[in-house]
Amino acid sequence: MRDLPVISHPKLLVGIETADDAGVYKLSPEVALVQTLDFLTPIVDDPYHFGRIAAANALSDVYAMGGTPLTAMNIVCFPVNDMPNEVLKETLRGGLEKLHESGAILVGGHSVDDKEFKYGLAVTGLIHPDKILTNDGAQAGDKIILTKPLGTGIIATAIKGKQASKKALDTMIKVASTLNSKASQIMLKYKAHACTDVTGFGLGGHLLEMARASNAEIAIHAERIPIMPQAKEYALTGLIPAGSHATKRFCENMTEINPRVETVLIDLIFDPQTSGGLVISVVPDQTDACLRELKDEGVQSAAIIGEVVGPHPKGKLRINYS
Repeated sequence: MRDLPVISHPKLLVGIETADDAGVYKLSPEVALVQTLDFLTPIVDDPYHFGRIAAANALSDVYAMGGTPLTAMNIVCFPVNDMPNEVLKETLRGGLEKLHESGAILVGGHSVDDKEFKYGLAVTGLIHPDKILTNDGAQAGDKIILTKPLGTGIIATAIKGKQASKKALDTMIKVASTLNSKASQIMLKYKAHACTDVTGFGLGGHLLEMARASNAEIAIHAERIPIMPQAKEYALTGLIPAGSHATKRFCENMTEINPRVETVLIDLIFDPQTSGGLVISVVPDQTDACLRELKDEGVQSAAIIGEVVGPHPKGKLRINYS
């Protein structure tokens, strides 16, 4: 985008500058629109569950900003001559279920004939202009909370290779189809300085985005990161998505890794997630209370995984092992 003549506007509160989760446009002193779009190819064989995961993934960007989803439009690329219509119907049914759970309304959409099946949504939400959480506000001393376990990409790779167990599949579907609404609502009760969600660039990539946007150094502790059952086992056998290696290469000059950290944990930290958890930068004296409430309200995998060490002119990620 850097070579394109993108026009800014005084009412555009969040644009493309910091690679944030969604755009925010101010309508009035008390109302702003949150806008995002996300679609993906199937990561599970069941079209109903694929629809639920894809919808939760698209809605997550609104939650990461601290917003409330309002409306959504379906985006469909479907091979009409190669797949039965029932596959599309079940996918849309799963997506609509999650949309209704979020409280948002489906207002339409668009479909095209495509050789590769893809589904997602464009989502519009509401937020108060003074209560936006972006990825550029992390401050020295903040603690970092992650609300979902890692492993989506690795387990999806195991599914494609017909090597995933039913337990791993069921866990991945449950995690990826869970909305981040509750985690978002809870974080807004506490002093959170920044937030993002973990998606295609993995935990490491998105934390580095936060560090660069905030001009900060963020340190995480590899052994504290929640991981889905069997994800580590599959990673050790080489079932690692290509995107993990690409992100790791992109981030390596801005990342310091303790030599004690196992290679498999690095693979998991950069594993591309679909509908991953929120990463929240919270003031230290409120972190424990925030974590307790998350767990009390059912966000059981939430964990404090690191801290903002201090300022850094270009942004840096440090991966430690205590």
